[in-house]
Amino acid sequence: MSIPEDKEGLPRYTPVDEHVVVRHRRGNRRRFVKLLVLSLLGYVVYHHWSSGDDRAIERQNTSTLSVERLQADYAHCSKLRSVAQDPSGPRERNARYLDGQKAVLIRNATVWTGEPATGTSAEDAHDGKGYSWVRADVLLEHGLIKRVEPDISTAVLPTDCEIWNAHGRLLTAGIVDMHSHAGDDSLPDLRGTSDTNELSDDITPYVRSIDAINPLDPQIQVIKSGGVTTSLILPGSGNNIGGEAFVLKHAVGKADGRSELSAESMLADPEHNWRYMKMACGENAKRVYGRVGRDFGPFSRMGEAWYFRHAFEQASSLVKAQDDWCEAADRYEAQTLDSYLPQDLHWESLGAVLRGQVHVNTHCYTVPDLEAFVRHTNEFRFPVRAFHHAHQTYLVPEILKRAYGNHTPAAALFADNMYYKAEAYVASEQAGKILYENGVTPVYVSDNPVLNAQHVVFEAAKAYRNGLPYHVALAGVTSASARLLGLGERIGKIKPGFDADVVVWDSDPLSVGAAPVQVWIDGVSQFEDPVELVKPVGKPVEVDLALQDIKDTLVEVRDVIFAGVSKIMLPGRESTSTDQTGWIVIRNGTITCLSDCNEAVFTAQNEGVPVIQLSNGHIIPPFTAIGSTLGLVEIAGEEDTQDGSNDASTFSRAVDGLMLDAKGLKASYRHGVTRAITAPAHKGGGHQGLSVGFRIGAKHALEEGAVWQEEVGVHYTFTLAAKEDGKTPSMSSAVDALRAKLMKAVQANDTTETSPLEEKKLKAVVNGTLPLILTVHSADTIASLLPLKTEIETTSPQPLRLIIHGGAESHLLASELAASNTSMILAPLLPYSVTWDQRRSLTGAPLTNGTAVDVLFSAGVKVGISTAEDWEIRDLDLLAGIACANSGGRIGEVDALKMISGIWIPDVMS
Repeated sequence: MSIPEDKEGLPRYTPVDEHVVVRHRRGNRRRFVKLLVLSLLGYVVYHHWSSGDDRAIERQNTSTLSVERLQADYAHCSKLRSVAQDPSGPRERNARYLDGQKAVLIRNATVWTGEPATGTSAEDAHDGKGYSWVRADVLLEHGLIKRVEPDISTAVLPTDCEIWNAHGRLLTAGIVDMHSHAGDDSLPDLRGTSDTNELSDDITPYVRSIDAINPLDPQIQVIKSGGVTTSLILPGSGNNIGGEAFVLKHAVGKADGRSELSAESMLADPEHNWRYMKMACGENAKRVYGRVGRDFGPFSRMGEAWYFRHAFEQASSLVKAQDDWCEAADRYEAQTLDSYLPQDLHWESLGAVLRGQVHVNTHCYTVPDLEAFVRHTNEFRFPVRAFHHAHQTYLVPEILKRAYGNHTPAAALFADNMYYKAEAYVASEQAGKILYENGVTPVYVSDNPVLNAQHVVFEAAKAYRNGLPYHVALAGVTSASARLLGLGERIGKIKPGFDADVVVWDSDPLSVGAAPVQVWIDGVSQFEDPVELVKPVGKPVEVDLALQDIKDTLVEVRDVIFAGVSKIMLPGRESTSTDQTGWIVIRNGTITCLSDCNEAVFTAQNEGVPVIQLSNGHIIPPFTAIGSTLGLVEIAGEEDTQDGSNDASTFSRAVDGLMLDAKGLKASYRHGVTRAITAPAHKGGGHQGLSVGFRIGAKHALEEGAVWQEEVGVHYTFTLAAKEDGKTPSMSSAVDALRAKLMKAVQANDTTETSPLEEKKLKAVVNGTLPLILTVHSADTIASLLPLKTEIETTSPQPLRLIIHGGAESHLLASELAASNTSMILAPLLPYSVTWDQRRSLTGAPLTNGTAVDVLFSAGVKVGISTAEDWEIRDLDLLAGIACANSGGRIGEVDALKMISGIWIPDVMS
């Protein structure tokens, strides 16, 4: 007789039993048969249990397998079967707490708890109702937030409790960055300190970021100075499966309250509740492996999908083999088995993914990548916590909702870092807003060092400016990120029982220039003598709901009236209207009236000119991008979309390579950047050649007014990139080559039409007609170039108009730059020691008293602001705001606006 599938593996009846069971007798024979059956059943049961012992004895006599190892393997089965849970519930102390650390009471704080008031409905909470800043004291003890309430009595404080007065300043939970490479990709960037990607294979689930984390990486302290207390340290995205990740807190060594200097002591969750893994789709793996001649791929997205599925299949086979072994050990004692538990370190961590023990975070940009990966999740039945970078998720939230599991994957985004490669070219600054409206959680990340994680909260601020509700933007770097890490009941909120990771800010964290006053991790203050910027006591920003209605569109008009103007900051026409009754009338693209314009307004309205009502409107000069590659480069990762790069032997005119009417230009234009000064690119970075001045809104170079100055300045590069073009052996040789070229130009009687372009333009430089603009970061290199300026000027009748572009370490030579009348274009405004020649950058409060712009401006240097990458150009207004807000009153609004409008160098902007 057949045995049902769910009974397979159980003892079977013997043929005699089966025969006897189906026969029915009466009288004494029936009783005899029953007795016989019961006896036989008893024998079978006895034989089953005793045979296990017999087999065990037989095994011990015949097998070489270790009983102890078999028993240990069986104990491991319980770990394989366990499902990780988010740590939660009350605790007496933080697992990271060290005995002897004092309690701290933060008095008089304005607190953002990170959750709505009790009783707020889910619908209201979604809309931001119930969230507010509240006045409270916060007690930190045993590494935990113990109490959050007004006026905590000193009578209930622990002995030796330290009291820190916040004076009403704003207090939030520590910032949580769930995509960083700090410690693995140590800065400054050197070959010996870069450990982000293990590129020996495309599929490396077996490597772990913690094995490369350098706790001495100086950027860890810099990142923390931006209020970031916790980061998910991920392997890089060079592989489709990059390896395991770890959540760390930015407290390092005894100075920061830890027992030792180690990556292990930085683990945010010492109890190891969750594991994490990094995967990646799209361009990166294809770029690394997808080349003819490589021993392995992938070469295409089709290949990537196969590599993923093949890897999951291998892991699935291991999982099934392990489950079979453990089930056999359940039925028969482990020591009776004739093999050990199947184990394979290559696939162990990926097997844990399939068991639901690992949080998967996947770098995925495009619709086909997202859709393919969602298919993988359903085929192999594993969830995804978040898609990272995720620029196209806003187009397809319904695809994300099809992913396996009970929760829709989140989107871990940049606010506006986009267009840099093909898969980032379809993106929107309003992605976060659109995703949230469609039920997908947006969070904001740094991908440090792609972005400086010190300022990751700035990403959330820009998302708020682009329409994301205030409470969602702030959650996107605190509570939402914590929840996605499985630590939503430990970090990310100011709430009793949570880890005492706390930041007190000098202004609203989503306001321009916000900086921490002090940071606590596990209740331990992290800065012994922090620099506090001179600012009024910060107040929460007044949430502007109108931002949520802004459309990412651009409309051209030549006639318009602006009403509700409170401040006009145009050079020579400054005025202020305290009651916001000012007007601006523009006819045929020209301002015809400012402020008192009743008659002009009446006339224009009668002619049908539209009126735009502003709220506290400011009229300011348009911005000029100086030193970007706008107009020459559209997609940095695609050679076909750019003019190309010069090396040391090539010199060209940017005007001959202009490509206008592009998406990057339009994005800048929407943010008030109307003009650009762009030079040809240099191999490896920087510029070399003759820059052009052009109007960003033009359709092509021959449009009237499109090119307002064909030749603006002569550019050369003296960053480390100068040694990467293959023709410049050393920095000293590059300086000497420029000296020789300039001296030759000085000594030349004149140039002719047939003279090489470079010689003709260098003659204009030494004659004072064109400025010499040098891209350089190192203070040492600047120190070599300034005497060159003096040397040329002693033999030339005109001063050499020298401008330094870049200038990460220029603050070290502020007085020398001012004395030599050398101007500076800081690019970026806030460098963070990415390369060796930037290692002495000033990071700002609370670590340093100001940044380069403060030192240079105070010394009398003419300063402009630009950016390191083109996508940042749209943020020029915010960068000027940071320079103003964090200057301690030294840099006023008008001064800051001059830095981004080109007004600071009128001879260049002629």
